[in-house]
Amino acid sequence: MTVQVCTDADEAVAGISDGSTVLVGGFGMAGMPVELIDALIRQGASDLTVVSNNAGNGDTGLAALLAKGRVRRVVCSFPRQSDSWVFDRLYREGRIQLEVVPQGTLAERMRAAGAGIGAFFCPTGVGTPLAEGKETREIDGRTYVLEYPIKGDVALIGAHTADRMGNLVYRKTARNFGPVMATAATTVVAQVRDIVETGALDPETVVTPSIYVDRIVRTEVAV
Repeated sequence: MTVQVCTDADEAVAGISDGSTVLVGGFGMAGMPVELIDALIRQGASDLTVVSNNAGNGDTGLAALLAKGRVRRVVCSFPRQSDSWVFDRLYREGRIQLEVVPQGTLAERMRAAGAGIGAFFCPTGVGTPLAEGKETREIDGRTYVLEYPIKGDVALIGAHTADRMGNLVYRKTARNFGPVMATAATTVVAQVRDIVETGALDPETVVTPSIYVDRIVRTEVAV
């Protein structure tokens, strides 16, 4: 399988359909693929389900996508913070749906999708509204709630460096949800700061192997 090295972000997001589930990397702005999101806004796909750690910051990146009315549903662990006014307004107006998932569970649900795990039992959220309507089971005297994988049609992630095969290296805290999202989506698009020749990366530093990556694009924005 050969990765597609795109000329620009617009080419990288081409073909994303209305109604898609889009996994968006980032922990706040750390590792968020802003240029890919901006290109998705220009591309015009709508009625999206977005899975991300939070629901946007300020007026840029994911928040800008929400402000355009392109997102029907958000699945995240941290929807409200001091600069999440775009999501807050849309939610209060009843214009967007929300599923809150504890942060570790969010990551594990995507990891399960990538690993082919049908479902798993987790203690997080037991006894809270987050467990309402879900199957529970007692194991060794402790109650667990059944959680299902989260799969994406597309993952938009940010990495620091890629080689021409699509192997990815991340930088510091920008390595957050990107690696697990790359395993859980049908099409994986990575925004990177540099693209180097195959063989230039130390294999020991590669976090996301090229087998998970479909498209890469070099941008001027550091991730």
